[in-house]
Amino acid sequence: MIIIRPIRTTDYDDLYRIAIESGHGFTSLPVSEDILKKRIEHSEESFKAQVSQPGDQGYLFVMEDTQTGQVVGTTGIEAAVGLDNAFYHYHLGKVVHSSRELDIHNTVETLALCNDYTGASEICTLFLQESHRKDGNGRFLSRCRFLFIAEHEERFSDCVIAEMRGVSDENGRSPFYDWLEEHFLSIEFTKADYLTGIGNKDFIAELMPKYPVYVSLLSKEAQQVINKVHSNTVPALRLLEAEGFSRRGYIDIFDAGPTVEAERSQIRAVRDSNKYQVLIDDACGEESNQKYIICNTKIEGFRATQVKLMLRETANQVVITSVVAEALQVQQGDWVRLLSN
Repeated sequence: MIIIRPIRTTDYDDLYRIAIESGHGFTSLPVSEDILKKRIEHSEESFKAQVSQPGDQGYLFVMEDTQTGQVVGTTGIEAAVGLDNAFYHYHLGKVVHSSRELDIHNTVETLALCNDYTGASEICTLFLQESHRKDGNGRFLSRCRFLFIAEHEERFSDCVIAEMRGVSDENGRSPFYDWLEEHFLSIEFTKADYLTGIGNKDFIAELMPKYPVYVSLLSKEAQQVINKVHSNTVPALRLLEAEGFSRRGYIDIFDAGPTVEAERSQIRAVRDSNKYQVLIDDACGEESNQKYIICNTKIEGFRATQVKLMLRETANQVVITSVVAEALQVQQGDWVRLLSN
């Protein structure tokens, strides 16, 4: 069975392997023993914390194949970004230059450095190893976060965002960053990406252009990748768009990938998920062809899986097998949250 649960200290080796496999541009999982161990420790503290409003919590989940005991993927949520470290974006805007006398009217796109998403919740760190990219596991790994948010909404902001990986080549070079490096930063993309991943962002304020940049002044290669996603990121973007996320003109400051956002209550999985009371019956598996994502209502003990099950809508009950109940760590009469998948 495939389950999703909070990360544990004993998952470090698997997380390190995933960090290597994820490759360039995956800034939330830098290949650093110290950073990854701190990330796990911070996640464990966040799940244990008593929270009434979003703060400096970071929730990291793993997907586990219970048949082998191997961690095969990871996904995360940051409760409120930018509270301790500045959270930078470029915002795409427009400036109009016109001359009535000459009858000339030109609209020019600009990029302005900003911190507009400070305090927003961020879904992040989504990676699934290739061997398990089947049976809807990627969709499950993405959507399970929204069930956790729906069940514990006091822990998250009204605005939820996701940064999409921008265009880069097989060596990790970004056409957009190449222009920035040449004119402003003077350090390689992979190093800048790594520094931001470990929380060292002072150089951004010190070296990035302070005033709006005219897009037309960028190289043609840089202009062509603005607001575009890496080919490997297209499926993740489509999943989020199906949940109601959309672009609002914000892009990553290094690779120009888009940031998408949604109002928490209007995310489709948050809005459409419902709670049911558990009935356990080992004969129920043959009675339904509808697959659901199902999770318990716990925080530190959060568990989720996807399985075919039967609903008793009028009684507000869900019938699951003892195997599923054990995986979710629930008993008869407990409540669970469901989302059709």
